[in-house]
Amino acid sequence: MENCQGWAARDPSGVLSPYKFNRREPRNDDVSIKISHAGVCYGDVHWTRNSFGNSKYPSVPGHEIVGVITEVGCDVARFKVGDHVGVGVYVDSCRDCEYCNVRREIYCQKGLVTTFNSLDKDGTITKGGYSSHIVVHERYCHKIPDGYPMEKAAPMLCAGLTVYTPMIKHNMNQPGKSLGVIGLGGLGHMAVKFGKAFGLKVTVISTSESKREEAINLLGADKFILSKDSDQMASAVKSLDFIIDTASGDHQFDPYLSLLKVDGLMVLVGFPSEIKISPLQLNFGSRCIAGSATGGTKDTEEMIDFCAKNKIYPDVEIIKIDYINEALDRLTKNDVRYRFVIDIEKSFS
Repeated sequence: MENCQGWAARDPSGVLSPYKFNRREPRNDDVSIKISHAGVCYGDVHWTRNSFGNSKYPSVPGHEIVGVITEVGCDVARFKVGDHVGVGVYVDSCRDCEYCNVRREIYCQKGLVTTFNSLDKDGTITKGGYSSHIVVHERYCHKIPDGYPMEKAAPMLCAGLTVYTPMIKHNMNQPGKSLGVIGLGGLGHMAVKFGKAFGLKVTVISTSESKREEAINLLGADKFILSKDSDQMASAVKSLDFIIDTASGDHQFDPYLSLLKVDGLMVLVGFPSEIKISPLQLNFGSRCIAGSATGGTKDTEEMIDFCAKNKIYPDVEIIKIDYINEALDRLTKNDVRYRFVIDIEKSFS
């Protein structure tokens, strides 16, 4: 019955090791995908190490998945064998609520089925992309355009989408406007790339001076602010139209909100343990703060097409699956530029 190879964590230590399990046979509306690459997200750390107290073991992580379709169900109309496709954060939803009906499935009212660590409709626990293949309903698959590198496509299914979606929703794509990006990791570096593609003036805001050169010279940001330097922060007060905050560690919000112009907007995509702000920062600047998860299937397809058209690629470090425990440890120390991607095909060949 064990038709799939993977790597799984067995307990809150989060240590992953080889694990064999069974994937279902494709149903009429499913596709079966031979996985070629899987991105490594900080969410993989959280759920393999039971950070939220709801991890289900054995846990096979991975929700930035790309590969080649090897089988399609008889009712599948959008794909064929041989297509390059991607799978992101979720693999099912109710498909009938007000959010699913407008393809914002991430907010499904009746409950989202995430790509791993989630109770599937058949009673099994979903298992993710640190594995040799996956079977998914066609709705939650996305065509990867010809010529777009598979290893580059994988991080777009979460890291890229998580910053692209709120930028589009909140009109952060107006040429000439100014964007601040807090944090320069997997999400932050994609926010910089999108900002430049939209024609924005991009400022990177970081706690680490070592990020300055890569922000300016590698990613093309227009400006860098060391957030620990009060003079640099003071010089940028009321200078930004938008801020996208990708930092997940606990941090103060008021100093960043002060950088916004009147009517400025900050979008939070990270997950600090709490948010404390002074009403003065909002009320007397007519400022807004918003939250955002990742995107729906409509957002995903639009983002992939935009990236292919504009040749936007994440910066990745390719690894094999047997390096995953070291990679996850390095990820917790922000020691990656900027996304680990597992070469699944070579790992399980």
